[in-house]
Amino acid sequence: MAIRVFHRDTPSLRLPLISKDARFVVWPGIGAWIANMNYVRLEPGEENVPHIHVESEDTIFILEGEGTIQDYTNDVSLPFHAGCAVHVPVGIKHAVKADRGVGIVSVGGPSPADVPLLRKVGALSPDAQAPV
Repeated sequence: MAIRVFHRDTPSLRLPLISKDARFVVWPGIGAWIANMNYVRLEPGEENVPHIHVESEDTIFILEGEGTIQDYTNDVSLPFHAGCAVHVPVGIKHAVKADRGVGIVSVGGPSPADVPLLRKVGALSPDAQAPV
């Protein structure tokens, strides 16, 4: 495999579970099984469907806006703003919320790829495997 360049405006997957405008730019669907990069826009008042990455850590860098990361597993709610990095450990039920009157623009994603979640939503076939 060679180096490739991707653009946020031509994602190969959009995932409404994350937001109305969640763009999967680098993910297993293009052959990236370890490092993933999503570009996500949340409108004011929008939030993720609460979810868990059972095999992955999730790191989200906030480019614009401010909001709250809700940790349902530990009953914790933390504010963030542009310039912050949000880290979600493996197995934590969480949701990002644009609940501070402005939208959010972020980049990041689970690492390694959240293959179980991608299979569950039909983005990867049940037999899709990382190359050995």
